[in-house]
Amino acid sequence: MTRNWHELFVDRGALSEGHFLLSSGRHSPAYVQCAKVLERPADAEALGQTLAQRVAGLAVDRVVAPPMGGILIGYEVARALGVPFLFPERDESGALALRRGFSLPQGDRVVVVEDVVTTGLTTREVLQLVRTKGGTPVGLMALVDRSEEHHVDGLPVQAVLQLQFPTFSPEGCPLCADAVPLTKPGSRAVVSGAR
Repeated sequence: MTRNWHELFVDRGALSEGHFLLSSGRHSPAYVQCAKVLERPADAEALGQTLAQRVAGLAVDRVVAPPMGGILIGYEVARALGVPFLFPERDESGALALRRGFSLPQGDRVVVVEDVVTTGLTTREVLQLVRTKGGTPVGLMALVDRSEEHHVDGLPVQAVLQLQFPTFSPEGCPLCADAVPLTKPGSRAVVSGAR
């Protein structure tokens, strides 16, 4: 049975309209809160299985997902694939690092799983960490791909949903010009100067 994932996101209240400050520093009239579709374990499991099927023929040793948004779906993808899961955390300098005793064996083939890919900033950080630790990124997955390029560092984004929402620089934002109140919904600090 093929599920209508867009309908699920709408039903769970995961798609919002308004004026949002993204972690990239850009503004958008729409926001995706994947935690709303992951709060029900059966939905999280089904979404993880759906993403895992996209790499069914690929040799994967491990799944890595960034905090905070990628942890639940990354775990579900790893569970569906039957491979270990780990997540990096920010260190004192703000860089992503492996902590809690996590390590990445040299040569491990890694799938990176995100909740939402927009600018690819966090995804690039995770891919760089995987490479620095000796792993080989072999796949990139997301619940939602709202990026313009649909790939990050040469890896195509395999997503359950591909959504197109405009983003604006703060200086050129029509919502700011119309004095629509700005909301910062995410958990990550805004990156200064990111585009």
